[in-house]
Formats: sequence, structure tokens, C-alpha cells
Amino acid sequence: MNKKVIIRTLEKIALYLELQGENSFKVSAFRKAAAALETDERSLSEIEDITAIKGIGKGTAAVIEDLLQNGQSAVLQELEQAVPKGLIPLMKVPGLGGKKLAKLYQELGVTDVDSLLQACEAGQVQALAGFGAKTEEKIKKELMNLGSRAERLPIWQLESVVLEINEVLAKIVEVERFSVAGSFRRTNETSKDVDFIVATTAPEAVREAILSQLVILEIVAAGDTKVSVVLDRDEPVSVDFRLVTLSEYATALHHFTGSKDHNVRMRQLAKAQGKKISEYGVEQPDGTMMTFASEQDFFAHFDLPFIPPTVRESGKELERLEELQQLVQLDDIISDLHLHTTWSDGAHSVAEMGHALIEKGYQYAVITDHSQYLKVANGLTPERLAKQKVEIEQFNAQQLSIRLFRGTEMDILPDATLDFSDEMLHELDFVIASIHSSFTQSQEKIMERLYTAITNPYVHMIAHPTGRIVGQRGGYNPDIPQLIEWAAEHGKILELNANPYRLDLCTEHLQLAMEKNVPIAINTDAHAVEHLRFMDIGVQYAQKVWLKKELIVNTWTLAQFEAWIRRNK
Repeated sequence: MNKKVIIRTLEKIALYLELQGENSFKVSAFRKAAAALETDERSLSEIEDITAIKGIGKGTAAVIEDLLQNGQSAVLQELEQAVPKGLIPLMKVPGLGGKKLAKLYQELGVTDVDSLLQACEAGQVQALAGFGAKTEEKIKKELMNLGSRAERLPIWQLESVVLEINEVLAKIVEVERFSVAGSFRRTNETSKDVDFIVATTAPEAVREAILSQLVILEIVAAGDTKVSVVLDRDEPVSVDFRLVTLSEYATALHHFTGSKDHNVRMRQLAKAQGKKISEYGVEQPDGTMMTFASEQDFFAHFDLPFIPPTVRESGKELERLEELQQLVQLDDIISDLHLHTTWSDGAHSVAEMGHALIEKGYQYAVITDHSQYLKVANGLTPERLAKQKVEIEQFNAQQLSIRLFRGTEMDILPDATLDFSDEMLHELDFVIASIHSSFTQSQEKIMERLYTAITNPYVHMIAHPTGRIVGQRGGYNPDIPQLIEWAAEHGKILELNANPYRLDLCTEHLQLAMEKNVPIAINTDAHAVEHLRFMDIGVQYAQKVWLKKELIVNTWTLAQFEAWIRRNK
């Protein structure tokens, strides 16, 4: 349990109450409580009496206590049962907030996409106060897109699915080994579905456990070798489980991980040796079937080193075997340069984030809370940055195994100025500059903003340089080749933001940056200690372009990093 979970729960309760038509004071009470927690600079463990915080009343305090004691909110569960499930996805429709949805629900009986579309087609929506004919037409267009199921889902949607299934399979005693496969295992940005390979000697028991423990919308197939289901989520997700014997596990995992082109190239290699590869094993020239204990053993059978799933794409990876040793690995990462705490919109304190980094084995990191312009994220003023300095220095004095640097994720403002003065930036150890606003500006204006940041002597890195969200928005359309040229000219770092929502820079842009020898920092942009796991995704994503290890800032020693950031001091 952390602050972010409580804040999200309070905000959800406010939304459900609004949909039910509750009075505005009650709705506001939950939103005020969420805001009070957000702006409190302490983490959950540091707050002795949460009810003493101004803005948290008896009703909201009771919900918080319930969450702390039971890990869930009875109030929210009751509201989720009372409010039609189909209303919540309608929040994705631009222009439909809680108040407007409540009006549609209470006055027209709208409960889901279909009923809203019917109301639009009948002209009922435009008749409501606050809507009108143009709004009705816009809603109809948006619903057409919302109602169609996406052919491919982004990695950030599937990551939570994979984590959930991992937990389920890990608890099934009849499961001997399991792994996600397919394009998700290759760290592709999108996937059509999710594939799992499961080794077991009791397929019936595993099948029944899967069907009973997952929230399923549709059972497509339920045999002894394959279970196919569609999970009941906001965006339905298709999942295939291949049930195999332990001896078949390695070759099945290789086969269903793909890619198609990689598998074709491997079959060609096997054929040249008089062998045949299948999901069941490798048929030898004498007709016997050989199986393997691991994928490493499978590749070794063909005198190949282990080829990571991330580079199994075109088949040409078999021509770059000597470069595999140079691929960055998670163990090479000793720092994270983009982290948020309770000082802005993070869930954990400086100390809690620091201890989590120590557990990761990191040697240094940078605390980079938001700057003052981003009020929605509780951005720090210079005065609050000075207070945070004391907290970081206290942590460093007590912990010798890691060094926390003082930083900021500073906004590049819409008028192409920076959120802090040069005098303020000079005081900080590490300065990130990023764009969070006015995405619709012309490319010329966007580039003017980025140029201001990249030519500032005290800015070290540009974060999530395009502002994209995978599968959702394209960002603010900067001229990336030009940005990379500037970064090379002015000696700046560009970020590979490892949050699966972002993966920004993308592979195409990382390739361009590598060609210009621009340093890349793989950062989690963690807003909670749980987000530190994103580093694994970032490292795998970097592998996809064979990113040179020496260009990855997080692999630099503390001495190298400190010398680099002090150049203009």
C-alpha cells in the first residue's frame, strides 16, 4: 500500500459518486482528500495520523483506514457494483467527464457504448442541456473508434496482464515451468495477443486452474495442449496457453517466441545439418527426436551462443553473433537518472526510493522531481528544492553504498523559456529538461523550445524527447534528426524512457542517436518503487537496436558520471 493507491481510490470513489448523482459536496470531499494527500510531502510510512491532514474528513478517513487495514475499500467495491460497468470505458470519450456522463446515465439511461450510440442516433443527446448537435455528432464519431476492438494492444496494457498471469501460474502446484512468449517476450511495442508456454505433467489440472482463477470474457479453446481465452478487461485481451511436457518446454518456448523470420532462418540452419526443428524438439538425421533442458542448450546444439529474444527478428541476427557479448544486460545497469518522490507526484519518500535503489544494487541515482510550472504534479519551487536538498544530504550521510544526486525534471515552457533560472540550475547536480504542455504547437515552436534547453550549459538531458504514449498518442512531433544533431553538438544526453507507456526514444530514433554517438540514459521515470522494474523493459528495448553499451550512461562508473556532469560547473 502506498499513497498513490490511496489517492487513486479516493479519486475513483469521487467519480462513482458523481456518476450516481451524489451531491457535489460529497464528491468534492473525496477529491479534496486526494489532493491533500498528493501535496503532502511525506510518504505513507512517515504520516503518523493521516486523519490530521487538513482536507481529510471523517468519511474519507474511514475509507483510508479501510484501505490500510484490508488492502481494499468496501465503499469503492459497493459503488463498483452499483454503477453500470459499461459507463467507465465511456470516460475515454473526449469531452465526457463525470458530470456529463452522470447526466446521460440519469436522464437517458445510458449505461454503455451501445446505449449511448442509440441515444445519439435518436437525437436524444443533443436535446440535453450542455450538449447540442455538434457535441452529439462528435460523440458518435468517437464511439465508432471506441467500439472497435484494437487489432494490436500496446505493451503497457499487456504488461499488467503478464504480471497477473505470472502470479496465477506461479501458484499452480502442477506447473513445473512457465514463461511468456511471442512478441511480448521480444519486447515489441504492440502485440496481437499474449502467449504462454507452460510445462506440466497434469494438463487437465492446470487447465482447470487457469479457467477458474482468471477473469474470463470468453473461452475460445480448452484442450489438454492448448487453452485459449479472452480476458475480461477494459480492453479485452486474447491469451493462449500452450501446455507441454518439461522435455518439450525449451523448443516450444523458442518456437512460440519467434519471430517468424528468426524461426525460418533457424530451420534453414538445421536443414543444412540434416535436422528438423519443431516445437517438440530437433529431429536428428537418424529420425530420433532430441529435446533440451534450456534454450541455451538448444542454441548450443547448433554451435550458437544464446540469442536473446529481443534480437530474434529478421534472421540477420545470426550474422551478428560476435556482437551479442556487447549487448547491454540488466546487470550492467548501476544507476537510474529520472526518479520522482513524494516531493512532487511520487508515492515514496527520498529515503524509501533510495533504499529500493540499494536493493537493485545501484551505485548512484538522481532524484528529479517536477519543477514549479507543473502544478498538477505538485512541482517544486526553488524554496522547496532547497528543503529537499537537506533530505537528500541526510540520506547520503547515512548510506555509503549509494550516492543520490540532486536534480529536477524541469519544464520547457510554451514560450520557449525554462522553468528555473540559470542560477538555480547551477546549484543542482543534474538537470533534466522536458516538455509536458502545448503539444499542438507548430514543429518550429517545439524545436525552439528544445533548442533553448539543449543549448543551456546547465541542462544535462532531454527526457522522453517526443512525448509519445505507445499506441495512444504521437507526441508533439519534434524534428528528431535535428534534435540528435544538437545533442551531439552540445554534448547532451537523450533519454530512453523505460516506462512501457513511453519507450521514448523509439528504436528508429535510438538507431539515429547511436550513429551520432549521442549518450543515452535508460531511465524508469519511476513515480513509485514498484516502477523500478521498468528498467528491465528499457534494457530489453535497447537490445533491439544493439545499442552500444559504452553509450548507455547508466553503465558508467560513479566517477565517470560525476566528471561528466561537472563539466560546466
